[in-house]
Amino acid sequence: MRPLELHIKGKDERMASPADHISLLDGKVSHLIMRLSIPSIIGLSINGIQQAVNAIFVGTLGPQAIAAVSIALPLVVLLSAVGQGIGAGTASFVSRNLGAGNSLEASRGASLALGLVVPIGTTLTVTILFGLRDALTLLGASPTIMPAALEYASTLLVGYTLILLNMVSGFIVRAEGNTRFSMWTMITAFTLNALLDPLLIFTLDLGVRGAALATLLSQIVATSMYIVYFAKQRGIVRFRASYITLRGDRLKQIAAVGAPATITGILTAASFMFLYRAAAAFGDNSIAAVGIAARLQTIGTFPIVGFCIGSQAVLGFSWGAQDFARVQKAATFMLSTVCAFSVSFSAVVVIFARPIVSLFSDSEDVTEIAVSTCIMFHLFFGLFGVQYVVITMLQSFGRARLSAVVSFARQGYLFVPAILLFPRIWGFTGLLISQAAAELLAGLLAIFVAVKQFNNLKGMLLHR
Repeated sequence: MRPLELHIKGKDERMASPADHISLLDGKVSHLIMRLSIPSIIGLSINGIQQAVNAIFVGTLGPQAIAAVSIALPLVVLLSAVGQGIGAGTASFVSRNLGAGNSLEASRGASLALGLVVPIGTTLTVTILFGLRDALTLLGASPTIMPAALEYASTLLVGYTLILLNMVSGFIVRAEGNTRFSMWTMITAFTLNALLDPLLIFTLDLGVRGAALATLLSQIVATSMYIVYFAKQRGIVRFRASYITLRGDRLKQIAAVGAPATITGILTAASFMFLYRAAAAFGDNSIAAVGIAARLQTIGTFPIVGFCIGSQAVLGFSWGAQDFARVQKAATFMLSTVCAFSVSFSAVVVIFARPIVSLFSDSEDVTEIAVSTCIMFHLFFGLFGVQYVVITMLQSFGRARLSAVVSFARQGYLFVPAILLFPRIWGFTGLLISQAAAELLAGLLAIFVAVKQFNNLKGMLLHR
């Protein structure tokens, strides 16, 4: 193994305190992954709880408010996809370079990513704001929910660039092993959001605009924490304006891993659009019910994503150091842990669908539709864990094309044809079947790819 040099030489390039960072070489792999992942799991799970709290508060405003926030969700997912792509590509770049002992190149890649955030975020914000009403109409917003949907989406869009900066910064900090700091930024954002929700929604009578404003203000605070983190050089990775150069090879490496993540997010946004447009044919109550089920499913993905984000640092670092035995151990532990959670979450939602749905809506009509929707949406959710572990493995190995094949399956080439066809044949039941079928087939594909990747790792170990 190559000697590791996790600092950048120079008077202002001091190494971060060991108290803040976890060595990616120390200890048993499973213990290391848990130490790195638990803060990410807690942080992203709190993000999920934050979404649930928002939904519960909005739910008290009535079915149309739930439908309005739900109809705007594809736009939120679409914009988040950009942050996910830049962040995932940069995290892979940073962790692999740290594993190879090249922390200077890791810092240059991170600086480039952060430097691109402002122009990208500003351009997207202006573009979407000008066409917001048309976009919401395309998503299926009816005249009754359009005003609330406009209020919610436009408020979030105003601060999108700062939210994007928050997302990318979080990926970088977690990639260098400081998942604890990332956790605390998310906890801070959740606490502030939970305090602001009732104040802005009810006390100041801002309705859905208050829910969006609470989210926006909490994200701004989290972004400020990351700005202080980099300004005070608390991490291994350094941000320097002089490091921001548009070198083709660096951009290509970040984009190769980030592009599939972004396209996956775009496909997710598109899938939500098709989903809500299909639901709109059955009325506002159906939109609200689908929104509850989709939000609940999103909440279930956060612990899985958090675990994989924490684990990616170990995978990418070990791959960069060519320690394939450690890669194999890490991947095996990830797969078993995530699958246990996703299967358990699926079972809980299917068994307790009615009491869970009642938390989000007091409308009996919405509840009846949402119960069956939640059950069908979570029937094969246990396979989502396999999908995300496989995607994380491929991103960590820099295998962008195969990552794209797996990433695009669930919300792309398997789901879109189904959602366009099945509701025409079987009505609302066809909508539910399309989601379950795509989840099942995407999970089977991920299992096939996982088996192949583990066989490749065994071959690498035999030939060392």
